[in-house]
Amino acid sequence: MADVSDTESSDLTSVTADLASMNAAQRDVVDQLGARRGGRPQFDAELRHDLLHMLESRLGPILSDLEPDTTYFVSKRKLSMAHGCEARYLSKDEFAWSVPVARGIVAHKAIETSIHWRRELTPLVLVDESIARLEEGTDEFARWLQGCREIERAELRAEANEQLTKFFECWPRLSPRWRPVMESRVRYDLFNERVTLQGKVDLQLGQPEGTMAGKVLIDFKTGRFSPMHLEDLRFYALIETLRIGTPPRRVASYYLDQGRFVPEDVTVAQLETTVMRVVAGIEKMVILTDTERVPRKITGPACRWCPLLDDCNEGKSSLATTDDDDGSPSALRQVGELDPLDDW
Repeated sequence: MADVSDTESSDLTSVTADLASMNAAQRDVVDQLGARRGGRPQFDAELRHDLLHMLESRLGPILSDLEPDTTYFVSKRKLSMAHGCEARYLSKDEFAWSVPVARGIVAHKAIETSIHWRRELTPLVLVDESIARLEEGTDEFARWLQGCREIERAELRAEANEQLTKFFECWPRLSPRWRPVMESRVRYDLFNERVTLQGKVDLQLGQPEGTMAGKVLIDFKTGRFSPMHLEDLRFYALIETLRIGTPPRRVASYYLDQGRFVPEDVTVAQLETTVMRVVAGIEKMVILTDTERVPRKITGPACRWCPLLDDCNEGKSSLATTDDDDGSPSALRQVGELDPLDDW
């Protein structure tokens, strides 16, 4: 997938193993990411400016009454929380490093290393090399690795190895010709940095050619499908369009436990809808942080993982009413599930 173009979709198979040697999941990756003839859309060169005008014209009145130094950093998580329970949004997270949080960082680093690895791809070797490299850093994660207990390190190795093994089982080897970038940070500032849209894409492949779309944005998931996963990717697609002017060709969530894609082609209508969702989310953030009204509690499956649950009668009642006869919460199997650990 040099850039996953129409004429290069056959190139995709030539730089990976022969199709005959791929399993069904790997073939599906090739099928989902390789553009068919005529499958790379052209976008108007003015699209970037049109979307920016939509954002600024709607956000301007919302920000006009605020102090000039008021800033908002808008990530996919903050945006989702703003559209959800107000009490949860206003609560203060007490972040702590743990094995479930760390495994994604290690697995991503191992995949990134595998792209340029000249030896046999052995998952546990790549995991150990990645942990050693990350431990050499000076950030908080490096310090956690340096001080974690042996049992935590063993669990981290095991869980990251599981994720990496699933990736290798389901994906053909990533070729440098596909222009793969792991954990690609995207950002766009509005109103002289008073509003910053930011995100980090698990994997991006390909590149545009002028106004012809060619890039694919992918988020890896473990767990069940949620519509919010596509909303997150649409948010990334909007930032990418504002940043370079040409939207991605496609976005996709990839569920490793199931070995399947949930893809979506990017359209102008989708980007315009995402602009309105971003505006509504920022307006909600302004209202919640600029007023003293009692926040509304919105219940749902996400209550199960909410740190406020112990003191939230509404959340407890909501979960109690969705329990099956066998005691398993039926709501957790619904499409709207939001598990904070479903990302790598």
